[in-house]
Amino acid sequence: MSSTVDVVAFDADDTLWHNEPVFVEAKNRFCELLQRYHSAEWIDERLYDTEMRNLEHYGYGIKSFTLSMIETAVELTEGRINGNEIHRIIELAKDMLRSPVQLLDHVEDTIRSLTGSYRLVVVTKGDLFDQESKIARSGLGDHFDHVEIVSTKTPAAYAAVTDKLGVIPSRFVMIGDSLRSDVLPVVEVGGHAIHVPYQTPWAHEHVPQDVAARYRFLRAASIREVPGLLRSV
Repeated sequence: MSSTVDVVAFDADDTLWHNEPVFVEAKNRFCELLQRYHSAEWIDERLYDTEMRNLEHYGYGIKSFTLSMIETAVELTEGRINGNEIHRIIELAKDMLRSPVQLLDHVEDTIRSLTGSYRLVVVTKGDLFDQESKIARSGLGDHFDHVEIVSTKTPAAYAAVTDKLGVIPSRFVMIGDSLRSDVLPVVEVGGHAIHVPYQTPWAHEHVPQDVAARYRFLRAASIREVPGLLRSV
């Protein structure tokens, strides 16, 4: 246990459990649905553009992604998509919401080893209902003292989280797969961060290497390295 750390926070999607593969599979099925109109590459590019455009309106999560799929389908088919096809998109979204929660390797053992030594919390973004459901189904919920679901992860959001938890940023450590969301904004408010990259990161979360090099944070190849790294904070 580190004497300089009070709160250890974890991102959820692609840090505690697999999430990106669910979206990749959905995108593949979406491209198949529209394959008579355009190539898969073009559909994927346009869907991503729509997602980025809609973040400020709908935020993150499956429901936001579904609205972007429907909008993209209408645009790419010039309004020719029919009701049955729209229904298939909605069913695709429901399949995503029903996807089993699959923990990443070593997550459960790592969380158990830290329980009792630190205040453990989850700080994640996305749809409230979906994230609460995944935390409940993960089997990890009892290990966390607090769960914070935010609309986006900015320095201001993390400052609000640490204030709510009653901890100064210098005694707060965030663990996550995204440099953009889980690492850099925490460092900006004076906290610590451990980057545990996921095997297939979402393009939106990419941070250029020269930008990341301006920040001081720890790196782990696997979440099982986190307990040891915490002792060096």
